[in-house]
Amino acid sequence: MIFTFKRGVHPDGKKKLTENVALSDFPTPVSVCIPLSQHIGAPAEPVVNVGDYVKEGQLIGKSTGFVSANVFSSVSGTVTGFMTLPTAPGGTCNHVVIANDEKYDKVTLPALNNPSPEEIVHRIQEAGIVGMGGATFPTHVKLSPKTHVDTLIINAAECEPYITCDYRLLLEKTDEFIAGVLLLKKALGAEHVFIGIEKNKPEAIKKLIADCANTDIAVAPCKVKYPQGAEKQLIYAVTRRKVPCGGLPADVGVVVSNVHTAYSVARAVYNGEPSYKRAMTVSGSGVQNPGNFWVRTGTSYQFIYDTLDKDVSLPEKNVKIISGGPMMGFAQPSMRVCTTKGSSSLLFLTEQDVENKPRTQCINCAGCAKVCPMHLMPMKIEAAVLSGDWEDAKKYGVLNCIECGCCAYNCPAKRPLTQAIRLGKKTIKEKKI
Repeated sequence: MIFTFKRGVHPDGKKKLTENVALSDFPTPVSVCIPLSQHIGAPAEPVVNVGDYVKEGQLIGKSTGFVSANVFSSVSGTVTGFMTLPTAPGGTCNHVVIANDEKYDKVTLPALNNPSPEEIVHRIQEAGIVGMGGATFPTHVKLSPKTHVDTLIINAAECEPYITCDYRLLLEKTDEFIAGVLLLKKALGAEHVFIGIEKNKPEAIKKLIADCANTDIAVAPCKVKYPQGAEKQLIYAVTRRKVPCGGLPADVGVVVSNVHTAYSVARAVYNGEPSYKRAMTVSGSGVQNPGNFWVRTGTSYQFIYDTLDKDVSLPEKNVKIISGGPMMGFAQPSMRVCTTKGSSSLLFLTEQDVENKPRTQCINCAGCAKVCPMHLMPMKIEAAVLSGDWEDAKKYGVLNCIECGCCAYNCPAKRPLTQAIRLGKKTIKEKKI
C-alpha cells in the first residue's frame, strides 16, 4: 500500500544542510524573555513578580482556562520585569524577563510510575505540553475528545523544507519517543498506532521498525510529497479516512500528535520535566554553522543569529528570516521575537534561496487548483477576498483551506494566494460573517 494523498507539490527539501548534524545544547543568553502566550487559546497569567527568584522549570505563568497552557522558566535567575514584545505569527504578547544567573538550579514535578490514563492527561496539562509541530494546540485538550478515538497517528513526516529537528529526535532519542507514544496511546485508549514518516528518512524508518518490533506500533512509510505532514492529508494517507470539512480528526476516530510532543510527554511523565526547551533547526544559506539545537524558550532570534554568525552584518546578507518552514512559516519583521514551545525552526535566507519575481495578473491557468490538497480553487478565493465578497469566499471554501502554501508555490504569476486566503479567513471570523 502506498501511503499518500492526492495532489500536493515537490519543493526542494534543503535538508542536507542539517540532517546529519546531531542535536547540541545552544548557548543561553544573559536574559530570557518568555512569552506568556505560546499556545492556541487564552494566554497564561503571570504568577511571579519583579524581584522574585525563579528556578529552571518553575511555573511562571498559569493557564487561564481549559484551552490554555502553563508556562515555565527556562533558566534560574531573577525576574527583572515584564515586556510587550512581537510574536512570530504576528501581534504582540506579554513576556516575563528573567536575568539568567547561569546556575541552572532546577525544579521538577514528581516522576510518575505506571500512571493511569487520567494521570497521564493531568501530567500533560500540568507540564504545559502543546503540539510542538508548530500548531501549539494544548495536548491535554486533544487527548480529551468527546467521541471514542480508536487510532493514534504520530506525525513524523517533517515535510517542510529545511526542518530536521524531529528527524534527529527520532535517531537520538528513540527510546523516549516510543515511551511517549505508548503513553499517548494509553491516555486515549486507542487500539491502533501508526507512525507516519516520509520515505526520505530511511535511517529513522529502519531504527523505528526495529525498536517498535515488540510493541503494537506500526511504522507507515509515506510518499515524499508536501504537505504529507498536514493533519487531514496524513490521516487520509495512513487510514484512508476523510475528515469532513469543518470537522476534527476525532470525528473520524483519530488523534494526530507530533514526534516532539510524544518525546516531551515521556519527559514530563517519567522525569517530571515541564515544557521549557525544545529541539530546533536553525538553517538557510544566510547563517554560518546551521544545525539542530536544544534551545530554551525565551531566546531571542537576534541572539541565535549573533551566536551562529558573528562576522556578517544581518541587513547586508539576509533578505528573509522565517520562523517555521518556508511553506507555512512566518516571515519575521523583527529580531526581537523570542522562541516558544512551537519554534521548530528559524531560517535565514539569502537571495539564492528566495525567488523575488514580481507579481503579475492571474493568467487563469488553474495551476493553484491542480496542486491544492483540499481540492479548492484558490484563484477564485483570492478574487473574492480582494473584492470583499465574503459570501463568495465562503462558497469557494476559504474556511477549508489548511494554509499549506501549495497554491502560491505553484503559481506562475507569483500571486500571494495563501496570504489572501489567510486575510479572508481572519476577516470572516472577526466579523462573524
